[in-house]
Amino acid sequence: MKPTLHLKLSQQLKLTPQLQQSIRLLQLSTLELNQEIERIVQENPLLELGEDWNAHATDYSPQSEGVNSPEFESAPSDMTVQEDKILPNETHENESEWLQENLFSYNTYDDDEYEAPQIPATPASLREYLNVQASCLMHISDRERRIVGLLIDSLDDDGYLPQPLGELMEMLPIELNISFNDLESALKLLQRLDPPGIGARSLEECLALQLQAMPDNTAYRDQALMVVQEHLKVLASHDFSQIKKLLKCDDQILRAIQKLIINLNPKPGAEFNPQNERYIVPDVIVTKNNGTWVAHLNRDALPKLSINQLYANILRQAGNNSASTLANQLNEAKWLIKNIQQRSSTILNVANVIVARQQQFFEHGEVAMRPLVLREIAEALNLHESTVSRVTTQKFMHTPRGIFELKYFFGSHVATDSGGACSATAIRALIKQLIQEENSKKPLSDNKIADILEQQGIVVARRTIAKYRESLHIPAANLRKSF
Repeated sequence: MKPTLHLKLSQQLKLTPQLQQSIRLLQLSTLELNQEIERIVQENPLLELGEDWNAHATDYSPQSEGVNSPEFESAPSDMTVQEDKILPNETHENESEWLQENLFSYNTYDDDEYEAPQIPATPASLREYLNVQASCLMHISDRERRIVGLLIDSLDDDGYLPQPLGELMEMLPIELNISFNDLESALKLLQRLDPPGIGARSLEECLALQLQAMPDNTAYRDQALMVVQEHLKVLASHDFSQIKKLLKCDDQILRAIQKLIINLNPKPGAEFNPQNERYIVPDVIVTKNNGTWVAHLNRDALPKLSINQLYANILRQAGNNSASTLANQLNEAKWLIKNIQQRSSTILNVANVIVARQQQFFEHGEVAMRPLVLREIAEALNLHESTVSRVTTQKFMHTPRGIFELKYFFGSHVATDSGGACSATAIRALIKQLIQEENSKKPLSDNKIADILEQQGIVVARRTIAKYRESLHIPAANLRKSF
């Protein structure tokens, strides 16, 4: 065949660099946007960033990626909010983790009244704290101190010794001449250090060490020690009848024993881990005007970008030279400012439609949340669903009820007897409310909760109740039972 030339016409859709930038900026969070703008400003001399905004933006620490919970505590004074700590719903691989989950819960408290006069020094780590005790407070030989130090270096962040002593001994060089008995003796020395429970190899041992460190005259200490060493799983399953049979005690004594155990610390080394505070900046603020809830842009979160007039004047005096580097950078600066304005406008429009659809939520809370999907917002604003998805990801709304990610207001629906629909968020709120008001001696089962909701006209399957309850990190009925 002879080579020939053919002319073929076709249509192709290509994204211009400006449109690509617009899409990229739209999906960035406020923090990521700040970082992107600072990078571009450093590269483009035609752009200027307001000093007030730049200083304000650096006051916020990065928010971790992958935070699934949309709700945060509000702080109306400066619109800066610390995230709630939410334990993940995960399957434990060993009994110790399962026991910790079912025996213990933690509350964190912020000391709002405390104001440090200066930046505090970095607190000592767990290993530093233990090594100081081993060096200064224990009358032991240098060789014993070195072996104790070896075990200290083997502890995990919670203060446990995760490796068996036999495995540790196999990892040590033979020339150190450390025997298994040496490691056992060093472990006993380590477990005498503060905080009590350090160096434990299991949850049972950790709690037992803390009980043994208490004064001998502590009420019910011996019974509690028996429970944590032999019957901890039974206690974690809330099988109180079995515990009373094993201990041959009444309800009053069992309450005292349970209280003593619950007040122990299952993670004695965790208090030495640095707590990284993570902050977010809300993109919009919701207020009530003339009886209607409306959204406004958070002006403090908007970048103060402008064109550098010095370079712009130089470019004007040089004439219209589109091939010059400054001319290209000027066009890029204008497009960036335009795209940021478009981003803010799109976020505000989407937020206002969400607020208009969820007026009852702002009045009455989660129980009044209505079902909402991305398509509904997209149709109202003549946008593509993917655009709405980008807008609502990692964008936050400050409301009198707290701070929420925009995605929080979307959810599936469940049918009602009247032919309507109820939001999954509202059902979770009802489940939480029912469990909070239940009789702890006779907690509501998932079937009973489903029956109660059915009486209110909301038809929900038992497995759906279980799924929603687990998403709220609420244990099953038998684990909520008290006596």
